[in-house]
Amino acid sequence: MPTSPKSPSTTLSQNPLTIRLYKVLAANFDDDATKEAFETLSELYAPGPSPASVKSKGKEVEREKVEAEDDKYDDADEEGGTAPAKAVHSDTGSFYEPVPGEIAANARRNLRRDVESKLAESSRRFLAAFAEVDKQLDTLQEHIGAMRARCDDAQTQLHETNEACRSLLDRAGSLREQRQEQDVTTRQSIVIAFLRRFTLSPNDVEAITSREVPVGRRFFTAMDKTEHIRDDCRVLMAGEDGPTKAGIDIVTTTSGYLEQAYDKIFRWCTFEFRQMGKDAQLDVDPAMQESVRRLKQRPELLTEALTLLAQTRQAALLSSFTAALTRGGPGGLPRPIELHAHDPLRYVGDMLAWVHQAIAAEREFLEGLFGMRAEEGRRMVGAVRAPGGSEEEEWMAELMDRIVGGLCTPLKTVRSQESSITSYKIANLLQFYLLTMQRTIGNEAVLSKALRDMTDYAHYVFFEAVEAQGRSLLRVQLELDDSSLTPPFVILDHVQILREILLVYDSSLGDELHDAAAEGCRAILDRMVDPAIEMCVVASEDKHKARPTWDREIFVINTMTYLQGVLQPFAFTVEKQSVIQGLVEGRIIQLIEDHVLLLPTPSNAYRNLTLSYCLLTDSSPFQEPLSHLPAASTGRLQAALHKFSVWLTSNTVDHPPRLAQLSVQSLASRVHRAALARLVKTYRWLCEEVRKPENKYEAAATVLGSERPFGQVHLLWQIFGIEEDPEDTAESNPGAKKVTGAVERV
Repeated sequence: MPTSPKSPSTTLSQNPLTIRLYKVLAANFDDDATKEAFETLSELYAPGPSPASVKSKGKEVEREKVEAEDDKYDDADEEGGTAPAKAVHSDTGSFYEPVPGEIAANARRNLRRDVESKLAESSRRFLAAFAEVDKQLDTLQEHIGAMRARCDDAQTQLHETNEACRSLLDRAGSLREQRQEQDVTTRQSIVIAFLRRFTLSPNDVEAITSREVPVGRRFFTAMDKTEHIRDDCRVLMAGEDGPTKAGIDIVTTTSGYLEQAYDKIFRWCTFEFRQMGKDAQLDVDPAMQESVRRLKQRPELLTEALTLLAQTRQAALLSSFTAALTRGGPGGLPRPIELHAHDPLRYVGDMLAWVHQAIAAEREFLEGLFGMRAEEGRRMVGAVRAPGGSEEEEWMAELMDRIVGGLCTPLKTVRSQESSITSYKIANLLQFYLLTMQRTIGNEAVLSKALRDMTDYAHYVFFEAVEAQGRSLLRVQLELDDSSLTPPFVILDHVQILREILLVYDSSLGDELHDAAAEGCRAILDRMVDPAIEMCVVASEDKHKARPTWDREIFVINTMTYLQGVLQPFAFTVEKQSVIQGLVEGRIIQLIEDHVLLLPTPSNAYRNLTLSYCLLTDSSPFQEPLSHLPAASTGRLQAALHKFSVWLTSNTVDHPPRLAQLSVQSLASRVHRAALARLVKTYRWLCEEVRKPENKYEAAATVLGSERPFGQVHLLWQIFGIEEDPEDTAESNPGAKKVTGAVERV
């Protein structure tokens, strides 16, 4: 069977070269081993100068040229062109242009040979190198043998030494172990002491942080320990290298515990302060006192807690005061204060007494709270509190002001519209409690200011009532036909009110206020005494229109002496008493003048006698002798002396009826004795003038000696029962001239 001709494709596929080419083209040259093999082949068959040409100095220029040519070819390759490959001639060492494919062909032919030669050359170099190493190892072996021999000798000597010093080594080991144990024990004790001094125990931490542990001795002990740790930690913080980490950690930890402790105290105090509004009895236990003392280290917490306390106590105190006003005490005893509202003085007194007692209780409570009772124990009861200026005093003053400030509203509702005496008693009562409150809570407290306003208002009401009473007194019209010369009823009533007011004023004064008493009472006396004096003077002028002058003077003297008698027991009225005494003295002088003229009533003996005296004093040497005048003739003079003698034997000489109307008998005696003294001096002057020769009285001794007192002045002093004044002469007797003026008026 004839064979069919093969196609070209089949022929090409069976060609070994084609198969080899396809195999090469289909191979993957991306693995690392293949790449490394290609790089080795490229290095092996890379074109380059031979070693002989490198060593030859004569061919350096030619090599540089060849390198320049290679650079050109390289540039041509980079530009995409094909540069002709160069080869080095094996004999001459010069470059030449190889035939394409020659290097690959040589590589295929000589690959095994070249590889084996390379391996043989490498083995030779390796053997040469290791021969040198083997030589050095032999030398090292010799050195090691010598070292081993020496080490064996040293080991032998060491063993012998250990055997010889075994007991010493054992002793040193035991001492070393003991020292290590002691070091450990010492360090342990130091650590324990450090922890004990600079750390809190779990019980202390629980006492500070736990809410189950109350604020008490255990809590305060733990807090004190924490504060001591902080103080001792200053040593750790004051090192040469600055604060230590242990010191910083301890300070941070203790600071946190202290803040928790202060917060716990604050919360406990606020709770206890809220409960104090419900308790009637305020007792301060030592834990509360200690808590307040410790909170002073945190002023902001103490301020907040005390503000709550002030609000609580203010509400409680106001509620208690309202209950005392309206409901009274437990079971109705004591009775409500408002039951006595009809009696203003008792009503105000009960309220102020309750407030004073409450303030004393609050003061005692605050003293116990701030630990001031020990200092207060040295102060006498009722003594003025001297301001200490301490921080506790400032806190107490501020708290007292806040607590009792709520009582001002109920107290300000009191308004007195009563009589002047009641208003004055209320004003003095308010003044007393004002001074008391100022000593306890200070002058600038709200309650003190409220009491000051109430006191000023009470004094204003009192002075308004007094002035109204004085104006009404001046409008009173007395009956002109009334023959009574005693003080009228309106004066008696007015002066009685004044007396009660002065008694109240005197009882309200303390020992330290007596010096300023006159100044304080001056306004009262001016408003009450001056209208009474003015009314008395005006009434005496009205009486003068219907009654004789005698009655007017006695009326004024009786009224003034009664008023003066009311003022006399009080030392602070001396100034006003002197004014009244001046008025009385003026009226007494006028009364003496009138009494001198009316002494011989109803006879005219004294009038004739004084008329004769006037004639004698008015005569002169250039006029007619006195005995030749009709009014001073011997007959008329004897008649006057006879009537005077008869009057001397009457009972009116010692007890004149008109002077009996004076209410003060000492003044009546004084007026009468002064008038009698005037009369004696007048009689003396008359006797002297009659005895003078120039007056030409016949038998002057007979004229004077026919009637008592027979011209003997000293007998007249004895008759009147008053002492004789030998130094009192006619020339120095101004009273005689006053009598003369009175006679001329008659």
